[in-house]
Amino acid sequence: MQNLSNGRVVSISNTENTPVTNPNSKIVNISQKVDLSNIKIVKKDGTIEEYNVQKVVNAVKKSAARMLVELTDEEIQNICNNVDKSVYEQRQDYIDISKMHCIVENALEDVNPKVAKSYRSYRDYKIDFVNMLDKVYQESQRIMYVGDKENSNADSALVSTKRSLIFNQLNKELYKKFFLTVPELQAVRDGYIYIHDMSARRDTMNCCLFDVASVLKGGFEMGNLWYNEPKSLEVAFDVIGDIVMAAASQQYGGFTVAEVDKILAPYAQKTYERQYNKYIEMGVSEEKADEIATSDVEKDFHDGFQGWEYKFNSVASSRGDYPFITVTTGLGTEKFEKMASIVMLNVRKEGQGKKGNKKPVLFPKIVFLYDEELHGEGKVNYDIFEAGIECSKKAMYPDWLSLSGEGYVAEMYKKYKRVVSPMGCRAFLSPWFERGGYTPADEDDKPIFVGRFNIGAISLHLPMIYAKAKQEGKDFYEVLDYYMEMIRGLHKRTYDYLGEMRASVNPLAYCEGGFYGGHLGFHDKIKPLMKYATASFGITALNELQEIHNGKSLVEDGQFAIEVMEYINKKVAEFKKEDGNLYALYGTPAENLCGLQVKQFRKKYGVVDKVSDKPYVSNSFHCHVSEQITPIEKQDCEKRFWDLMNGGKIQYVKYPLDYNTEAVKTLVLRAMDMGFYEGVNLSLSYCDDCGHEELNMDVCPKCGSKNLTKIDRMNGYLSYSRVKGDSRLADHKMEEIKDRVSM
Repeated sequence: MQNLSNGRVVSISNTENTPVTNPNSKIVNISQKVDLSNIKIVKKDGTIEEYNVQKVVNAVKKSAARMLVELTDEEIQNICNNVDKSVYEQRQDYIDISKMHCIVENALEDVNPKVAKSYRSYRDYKIDFVNMLDKVYQESQRIMYVGDKENSNADSALVSTKRSLIFNQLNKELYKKFFLTVPELQAVRDGYIYIHDMSARRDTMNCCLFDVASVLKGGFEMGNLWYNEPKSLEVAFDVIGDIVMAAASQQYGGFTVAEVDKILAPYAQKTYERQYNKYIEMGVSEEKADEIATSDVEKDFHDGFQGWEYKFNSVASSRGDYPFITVTTGLGTEKFEKMASIVMLNVRKEGQGKKGNKKPVLFPKIVFLYDEELHGEGKVNYDIFEAGIECSKKAMYPDWLSLSGEGYVAEMYKKYKRVVSPMGCRAFLSPWFERGGYTPADEDDKPIFVGRFNIGAISLHLPMIYAKAKQEGKDFYEVLDYYMEMIRGLHKRTYDYLGEMRASVNPLAYCEGGFYGGHLGFHDKIKPLMKYATASFGITALNELQEIHNGKSLVEDGQFAIEVMEYINKKVAEFKKEDGNLYALYGTPAENLCGLQVKQFRKKYGVVDKVSDKPYVSNSFHCHVSEQITPIEKQDCEKRFWDLMNGGKIQYVKYPLDYNTEAVKTLVLRAMDMGFYEGVNLSLSYCDDCGHEELNMDVCPKCGSKNLTKIDRMNGYLSYSRVKGDSRLADHKMEEIKDRVSM
């Protein structure tokens, strides 16, 4: 008889009721001696290990502990006896691990059914985990060898991006497994709601208005190194670039540096004074010293903005993508504030690239803060306005934010002189007052926007919710309420979950002043900062909702869509008051989602004319891209929804005229009067062979090349629809771009 290290001889009685010994038992039955030392267990991965009943003891104790049960020594002995007996009765040298699980489960049922259920649940849990990892593995193989086009700002050809995408896939599955309830998971899988950025929501916050000026003031610590506050414009550009790249990597979504002209101006002044004094000491006249020193500052502005464009468009963040960086500008009226705005716009207009083949970059997104009192004809900043128009007609950026028209953003500016800059492409913060919080303490209380953030968006798929209500014979608003309450619950758990994070997860934001109140200790919880964070209820496919309701588009009708938006706003306001959280309604900028939602709708409700017959749905409250309407008609049509989505929105129109200055200026000014956040939409095309450029070009008319780079408006942001002839976007988005008439 062969004896292994853990081998032993046990007695199997001929009588079924006679107990069988375990390793520690003092009872030995001598009816029939058998050797279990030769029994091997075949694990899930195919490896072999010796049978050892002590592993059974460890497993059942864990299962008992999960049910708050403590098994007695006698119960454990009985379990071991039964398992040993069953193993022996298999009459096999090799037993599959799945069979062993069944043996243990049956043994537990005889001793404690409650613990048996716990053991079974854990087994199922492990099976689920294996299935989940298999799904992640399959997705990783697709990413490695095919690529991914879900995010146009992530170049999935790069190794670093592939790694990040694979990690994101795993994190997304973990989020679904451990954060969502069964009804929530079902709603996501069916498509009634869409939880944006599931791969990052358990880790960090969403978009923000980062307070760069606060971080810079007096110096700060980054990466365990102390940075002194810059003493020149050149150094300020370098340090701000480092801050932005480091801080943006610790979040997802848009990262906005608000009123960048005013942030940079003090450092420009320091450079000017240093240069001016240097020239005076060299014997140069005061007038000439002023001229040369001013020219030096202008050159530093040019080189600095050019350096940002290189860095932000070529250095991927640790997230694996190019951070979605936005800067807002245009309100500064002092010498170097104005210079900052004009030079930045001119650098963007000139583009980057080799001589004769330059094209505009995508980041940072530039937003022009328009105040009629400053930028109107003959006003102090009219020259900045003209520079902005010239830049928009060549590069599509800047987008234009009205501070003097109608609506929420303009109201905040006119009443408090506080700017609600967009976070990324379109998200806007709800007001949070310095002393009163949700509401102003008195007439002198003012809102805070810079240094605040969003914790994420969850979007309602309105046409699917409508179809579900009709199919089940329920009232549409009853079904809508169900999913809104579901989103509300998710947001509440997210606030609580993120509040337990330590400040060390994002030191620049939470410890160095990047966020409002962000001077916490390294190990402090960030919960105090969550009170002013916003959470968004998003909506998509409003045009398709109107179509499924009465067969008419937003252009043809739109009344039902307005009623639904008013209803959702009312519910969000109720939630906000009851929960004490800053909820907001958000017009979702669907990129990959616009195609996913069609697939989800078709799976449940089939192909419905003008609802799911195309490979994409319309974004947020926008008219369908194929509508044969003029830019002015589109502005008028979408104006009806403008004040119903203060949590996030943008309006844009397509310009049919080639680089037409007057057309751009006229429509931008009209949008500013209407209180819009307005985007100029052109289809920029560049031949990578000969350098020829024109709008909406698929083949170069000059050299016949198809080796083109094309820049199109994705939603509220720009993206490469083609790079060196290849598409960066998913097929459904390319179909939408092809159908554009009025967008």
